[in-house]
Amino acid sequence: MKPINVGLLGIGTVGGGTWTVLSRNAEEIARRAGRPIRITAVADRDVALAQRVTGGAARITADAFELVRDPEIDVVVELIGGYGIAKDLVLTAIENGKHVVTANKALLAVHGKEIFAAAQAKGVTVAFEAAVAGGIPIIKALREGLSANRIEWVAGIINGTTNFILSEMRDKGLPFADVLKQAQALGYAEADPTFDIEGVDAAHKITLMSALAFGIPVQFDKAYVEGITKLEATDIKYAEQLGYRIKLLGIARRRQAGIELRVHPTLIPTKRLIANVEGAMNAVLVQADAVGSTLYYGKGAGAEPTASAVIADLVDITRLATAGAEHRVPHLAFQADQLVDLPILPIEEVQTAYYLRMRVEDKTGVLADITRILADGKISIDAMLQKEPGEGESQTDIILLTHLAIEGQVNAAIARIEGLATVVGKVTRIRLEELN
Repeated sequence: MKPINVGLLGIGTVGGGTWTVLSRNAEEIARRAGRPIRITAVADRDVALAQRVTGGAARITADAFELVRDPEIDVVVELIGGYGIAKDLVLTAIENGKHVVTANKALLAVHGKEIFAAAQAKGVTVAFEAAVAGGIPIIKALREGLSANRIEWVAGIINGTTNFILSEMRDKGLPFADVLKQAQALGYAEADPTFDIEGVDAAHKITLMSALAFGIPVQFDKAYVEGITKLEATDIKYAEQLGYRIKLLGIARRRQAGIELRVHPTLIPTKRLIANVEGAMNAVLVQADAVGSTLYYGKGAGAEPTASAVIADLVDITRLATAGAEHRVPHLAFQADQLVDLPILPIEEVQTAYYLRMRVEDKTGVLADITRILADGKISIDAMLQKEPGEGESQTDIILLTHLAIEGQVNAAIARIEGLATVVGKVTRIRLEELN
């Protein structure tokens, strides 16, 4: 059987892992795919590195465009990253009739509409299992395994860097800045960690999952994104006392009026399995009507875990190489002409519960004033924690957990509470999801 010839763009961490795993497990992979899969060409600016990794077993070039136009290449694996040159290379590969495998969530979240439309028109496949949650096969689960279900919501810990930071803050009581430095020293965080700690990376991933879950276009520009940089160790401690842990969650939820698409720090009950995902691990929880809740857990990054997902896509493409485009699994799970343009709800219309912490003067009537404002806004209280002031102190913390409420009403209530003479500074607000 004629082998499938693969052109690899980028042989850094994930590219090197892909070469290693594909070489090591070549026989097993061929048995699954029905024919051999081999990387016959590699494009990388560091030609010496590419030659070292491949040991001369593949053609090496510094010209990536030459590779994506090569008529001998059947599938292009894009592992360069970013929005610029990667987009041009992927579109050129598609134009030249190549299937594409990519780990580039940023590219697909921002330019997915254009890329998937080009692939549809050309009759080729764009596969992206490695773009979300590393080695966890969540894309395949959403696109195929759960295709009998109406999916209600998806919630995921889908950024290992932020999960490591939050785990360390909880375990050691350290401030965010100190743990970030530790994460950078250990290699969990980049020198410029902005995409991770500000929630952008997680937003790219939940945007892709929302499209697969609900059959909507990719709409990263409409996602609400909030990172972990303002989280304080004291709130992590109070959350623990109330039976919750704080995680950076990506959430996509179907509502009657549209789709919630958001990333932000979130309180989760400690008894939930997903609340106990620690360190750099990832987990995605999916709620669907027929199967109920399913949880997907594993390594969300790293050379070989991500390579596992890349190669799984190569196997799928190899199996379908002789199938017409109309017989393949659609890129976004739903047939291309069956996507529905449901509105993405603004964050002010999101409905969830809330953790509110406020610093107040230790005076009679303060709590009554606060609860009256919440009642006026139709916001009911689920639990409360009031700390005794320290010796010689005239101020204390009040922590409230609310039942479900509309974000806009909560914002209005917070503004009124902050206007009270007995409330010191700003109210800390963190969203809360029971995930049941």
